[in-house]
Amino acid sequence: MISARGNAFIVLLALLLVFAGGLLAWLVQTDYGAAGVDQVRFVAADGRLVNARLYRPAGASPQAPAPAVLAVHGYLNSEGAQAPYAIELARRGYVVLAIDQPGHGYSDGPAFAGGYGGIDGLGYLRSLAFVDLDQVVLSGHSMGGWAALIAAAAIPDGYTSVVVSGSSTGTFGAPDGSPEFPRNFALVYGSYDEFSELMWGTPTAERIVTTAKLQALFGTDDPVVPGRLYGSIEGGTGRWLAMPEQTHALNHITSAGVAPVIDWVQRTTSAPAPLPPTDQVWMWREIGTGLGLLGFFLALFGFSSALLRAPAFGRLRQRVPHAAGQSGFGWWLGAAVAAAIPPATYFWATSEAAERLGVSRLFPQAVTNEIMGWALLNSAISLVLVLLWWAGAGRRRGARLDTLGLTVGGFFHALWFALLVVAGAHVLLAVAGGLFQIDFRAWVVAQKLLSQSQALIALAYVVPFTLFFLVLGMVLHGQLRPSDSRAEGADAMIANALIAGGGLAVLLLVQYYPLLMGQPLTVVEPLRTIVAYQILVLLPVAAMLSTYLFARTGSVWPGAFVNGFWVTAYLVAGQATQYAL
Repeated sequence: MISARGNAFIVLLALLLVFAGGLLAWLVQTDYGAAGVDQVRFVAADGRLVNARLYRPAGASPQAPAPAVLAVHGYLNSEGAQAPYAIELARRGYVVLAIDQPGHGYSDGPAFAGGYGGIDGLGYLRSLAFVDLDQVVLSGHSMGGWAALIAAAAIPDGYTSVVVSGSSTGTFGAPDGSPEFPRNFALVYGSYDEFSELMWGTPTAERIVTTAKLQALFGTDDPVVPGRLYGSIEGGTGRWLAMPEQTHALNHITSAGVAPVIDWVQRTTSAPAPLPPTDQVWMWREIGTGLGLLGFFLALFGFSSALLRAPAFGRLRQRVPHAAGQSGFGWWLGAAVAAAIPPATYFWATSEAAERLGVSRLFPQAVTNEIMGWALLNSAISLVLVLLWWAGAGRRRGARLDTLGLTVGGFFHALWFALLVVAGAHVLLAVAGGLFQIDFRAWVVAQKLLSQSQALIALAYVVPFTLFFLVLGMVLHGQLRPSDSRAEGADAMIANALIAGGGLAVLLLVQYYPLLMGQPLTVVEPLRTIVAYQILVLLPVAAMLSTYLFARTGSVWPGAFVNGFWVTAYLVAGQATQYAL
């Protein structure tokens, strides 16, 4: 058991990271208090509630209206993903409205409704008395670019220019482009973007410049030249392409991806406080929210240890059972198999789950369903292998039921323990959100609070994900706990984190090597590939937490419950809801 002083240090460090990171993020996103940043909600034309973040520079008023930008995130993101653009544009005097698309974040579903939210967002932005209605820019990343284009077509006199990142015209409901539509259009498209086939009909991003679709938009029969201005901004026919060397998901989280958006907005409007596009500070906000995310993870460890010291949960503190797992070459082989199962099944299982599960009232999130199907398949395969080991080599080494970690000092004690741990970490998230207007995020990994409807959705998903972590615990702390093991310390935490996430890391390397060499992804599954980034973070953290709790309770149940609860909350709050509840 960790000492009381050591536990206090973990909890204090978690609090320090959350509050110091939150303060840093708040200072950056408000331009040290000069800009107002508020959560706003408004009603869409079809009655849905729309959630958004409004950035209002100090100088914007009804007497001195400021130019404005509508910022729309991509699929499976939320308004927080647009913070780099919003922060930089607000610093330059622009009002920015970053919306949650339908079915994303805290906006009512279903996803894809209402032109991806662009029309309603533009309507609300133009209703604000401190917005200069003659200078409104539409901006969007990926699917958010389609939202911007749909809004431009629906309200043709309501905007000045459009800039989209990693997106396209004429795709999934977005109108086709021409030399005249949309007005003053810029495209930021990474030279390693994974979605070039979907967006522009070419296997690699570098080749979009020769597509008939892009050439028709730019009004040329020749390859489009990045950096060259086509048409006339004054005449509303300006066309501009920027191709930074980056992937799709890096568009909104790199200086090279954010700079072209700033550049085009400033070129097509009168910036109240113009700055060079490379003058950027948003990354400090990202560091702050990333520290908050790290603090959230540490809080799970610290609160767990603190609660285990409480008399109410004394029954959970059991002696760690004797180890009867594989050792030597057998351990390395077992670890390699355990690490290989997740990547080997990932694309097939997620695809099959998408086809067979679809979306329903019980399971209304398509991508969460895919992850759930993949997790359950992994659990089934791993459980069969664990039971075969237990019935054979394990029994010969003296393995019993407790060797798999399946005994627990009170099932309901473990359940309430996990609920309190995860609730405590989410209280930190709620306090940080209230004080600093942030969630905890680092790039595409974002821990958000559950809305009321999302909390109900999570009740259906929590059982299968808890089963997944239960089986993972049996593998890590039963089959793969070497027979000569006396404790589950830091070395075991690191080893188990590598087992849980190492295979996916290799999968991503295999996926991206051809892309960086100018070829398509090895398996052309761009969306599922990007979703795997998040799983690559979640699984090692969960494996370390499972190891930490097994060493203190001698059981896999407390770790399975804690991991099942927080990972389910993470997934449900961060994915899109396709079924109207």
